[in-house]
Amino acid sequence: MIYAFGVELHQPFDEAITQVQQAIQAEGLGVVSDVDVQAIIRSKLHEEIAPWRMLGACAPALAKRVMEAQPEAAALLPCTVVVREVKPGLTGVTFMDPEAVLALTESPEVVEVAREARAIIERVRDRLSGQRPVNLM
Repeated sequence: MIYAFGVELHQPFDEAITQVQQAIQAEGLGVVSDVDVQAIIRSKLHEEIAPWRMLGACAPALAKRVMEAQPEAAALLPCTVVVREVKPGLTGVTFMDPEAVLALTESPEVVEVAREARAIIERVRDRLSGQRPVNLM
C-alpha cells in the first residue's frame, strides 16, 4: 500500500514552504506543528543536511470524529507534510496518505474520515499548481 504521495516544486525551499502553508490553509486545514529537522540535526548531531521541515496538518472536525470513534487512533494524527530541499531550486513535498495510516485501525468510522482527509490533502497537492505529481512508492 502506498503511504505517501507528493509533488516537486521548481522553486527555492523558503518559497515552497510559504506556498505549501498557504495551500494547506486554503483547504481549511491548520498547521498544528512545524518541526525544523535541519535545525534538530545541526543541534543534536552537529551535522548539516539540506533544509527539511515536517508540518502537521490538521482538520479539527475530522480529528474530533477520529477521536470519538476510536480514541487510540489519535496517535495517528495529524497528517504529516514533509517539505525538503532536493537540490537548490527544487523542493520535494511529501504528504502522508491518511487512508493508508488510518486503515491500521480497521474502524469503519475512522476509515471514512480518512477518505475525506485524503480528498482534502489531494486538493492541497493540486493547489500547488503547475507542479507534477510524484508517485513515491
